[in-house]
Amino acid sequence: MLTRRAALIGAAGAAALPVLAKAAKADTTTVHEAAAPVDLSSLKRIKRELVAPPFVHEHEQVAPGGPRIVEFEMKIIEKEIEVDQGAYLQGMTFDGSIPGPMMVVHEGDYVELTLINPPENMLQHNIDFHAATGALGGGALTLVNPGEKTVLRFKATRPGTFVYHCAPGGPMIPWHVASGMAGTIMVLPREGLSDHNGDPVKYDRVYYIGENEFYIPKDENGDYLRYEDVGESYPDTLEVMNGLIPSHVVFNGKVGALTGENAMKAKQGEKVLFVHSQANRDTRPHLIGGHGDLVWEAGKFNNVPDRDLETWFIRGGSAGAALYEFLQPGVYAYVNHNLIEAVNLGATAHVVVEGEWNNDLMEQVVAPTEYSGA
Repeated sequence: MLTRRAALIGAAGAAALPVLAKAAKADTTTVHEAAAPVDLSSLKRIKRELVAPPFVHEHEQVAPGGPRIVEFEMKIIEKEIEVDQGAYLQGMTFDGSIPGPMMVVHEGDYVELTLINPPENMLQHNIDFHAATGALGGGALTLVNPGEKTVLRFKATRPGTFVYHCAPGGPMIPWHVASGMAGTIMVLPREGLSDHNGDPVKYDRVYYIGENEFYIPKDENGDYLRYEDVGESYPDTLEVMNGLIPSHVVFNGKVGALTGENAMKAKQGEKVLFVHSQANRDTRPHLIGGHGDLVWEAGKFNNVPDRDLETWFIRGGSAGAALYEFLQPGVYAYVNHNLIEAVNLGATAHVVVEGEWNNDLMEQVVAPTEYSGA
């Protein structure tokens, strides 16, 4: 049963909530109820504490032994987010961040997620793991009302980077995703990453960049509207969403989230793995002044990585990975190379690299001087 707060959504809710109730009833009656239980009592359990992107929780690059059950806990938080100065999003989040935290396991491990929908929330939520097999990626088994929690376990059978997102049914799916409810899970090969020759590759740092497009409504004067809660925002947001023209395209939840004091850090000579997701639209990551030494564009580590890419392509609804060794110090811009979206709508991040400049790689031969044109 939906909470009283959910019923107060109003006209928008009147149209949407029956879809939710129907989806909950239909999707949870599945063949899993008659399946034989599986005995995993012999497997080791390990708990991982999730951290907010662009950072990633502690993990081993090479599996230390046999498969494990890796436990995560994630809370759904509906909250207002200032995407840009004066532009407020009634956001829906996994664990309070946009994107949701990145989870890391190894091929053959079991992911066991406790998903919590606190009673103060207004809406039903669930989670669809693109890395999972069966039951709508777990979406059919994790639909929780405010004040409920559930536990889902699935076996990570395919190595790679995969999107997860909320998919509660019908028109709620794009609204929840476009409001921030998406993240990534990385399933590493048990022996770790390997290059185009099959040789092992390790990274010194890993950063997770989640790209989102937001659709924040404006009034007749062109000023952004602000809403009391997520339910009140739905009708106007739906109208803007259906126009397919985002007000913002950002990394990690807001304009400037990964610039200035929040810029990503690295040191000269370090190999950095960038994991980039977009749950809804295509995008084109580009590291200005750097390259993709090894790029798993579709994010799947069973495939041979591409080499030396200037720009790579992330399909909507997927996550990719790119490894680069920084050879020069300085401030690198990491952008969506639709430059309109990067510069005008917000899809820009910075990487600040420490080290000693190498003139063999780049040198200012003549500094700017006055030129008369004669």
